[in-house]
Amino acid sequence: MVPRRFFSASMAALVLPPSPLPASSFARARFTAPLCRAAVPLPLRRSVPRSRLQSSIANGDLSTGSEEQSEIIFVGTGTSEGIPRVSCLTDPSKTCEVCLKAAQPGNKNRRRNTSILVRYVSSLGRFNILVDAGKFFYHSALQWFPTYGLRNIDAVIITHSHADAIGGLDDLRDWTNNVQSHIPIYVNNRDFEVMKKTHYYLVDTSVVVPGAAVSELQFNLIMEEPFIVHNLKVTPLPVWHGKGYRSLGFRFGDICYISDVSGIPEETYPLLENCDLLILDALRPDRSSSTHFGLPRALMEVRKIQPRRTLFTGMMHLMDHEKVNEDLSKLKETEGLDIQLSYDGLRLPVNL
Repeated sequence: MVPRRFFSASMAALVLPPSPLPASSFARARFTAPLCRAAVPLPLRRSVPRSRLQSSIANGDLSTGSEEQSEIIFVGTGTSEGIPRVSCLTDPSKTCEVCLKAAQPGNKNRRRNTSILVRYVSSLGRFNILVDAGKFFYHSALQWFPTYGLRNIDAVIITHSHADAIGGLDDLRDWTNNVQSHIPIYVNNRDFEVMKKTHYYLVDTSVVVPGAAVSELQFNLIMEEPFIVHNLKVTPLPVWHGKGYRSLGFRFGDICYISDVSGIPEETYPLLENCDLLILDALRPDRSSSTHFGLPRALMEVRKIQPRRTLFTGMMHLMDHEKVNEDLSKLKETEGLDIQLSYDGLRLPVNL
């Protein structure tokens, strides 16, 4: 078996040296033209078993729920490097309380790369739509897919082309080798151009040595306008993720998801109106960074957008789950704001 990391020397031995893709190569590359307002849903290869477990935001206790309810599962809620940090656990001073807590099994400070899975129930069936597959995707899937009865991945939607969003695309080979024939990937052209370099052997499989098994991915190019995935309307939410770098959030029904953001363009705010649940980037408790909202800026945006509920995601090791949530709960009394931190494995029933 080949190790799962596409940067490894063993993977390099499986593929020919990368080269720029000429125009003629696209006869072999698996992609479709840009999607405007619709995309043809691809049929499920197998039915998806559904777990009957749900959890509440408040305490995470598992309880019986409806099999016909759409839901959102938080596959990961942390930064690119994850929580706990190795450097904190090996520090002789042992001063990072959050990382020490995160090292304990079941602690809600343990966070992997930011990602959600939308389990969409419609008249056409049940569909698992993943948003991002980052560096830690395999470890997240190893924990949450068996826990919640997940098997198929019916689509992956990409927010941006940093490693914490696309670093796990190679891990999708387990699904396309053993569960289903292929996985549709929805990505904008700018990020697809990056994938043609970082994951060239997944875009153009003609470079793969015969007999080597890689992920079978079908690339669908999207633009900054609504598109359809398995009969579910998805509206891109363009935001800035650092100076001059565009990232996408997405709206599913009245659920708005923005995981990587340093600024929201004025033209995006109308797309956030009447938001029932806002899932928003909040990196650290004291300030923003050049690429992410900190807690003060995230709270300012919540007051402006005025969603019914808010869950923050993308937290680093300065954000203690219990302590920050205790402070946020006070906003319910003082301002009527329903805001909490999310956590890996959180499962919410939603209407889509």
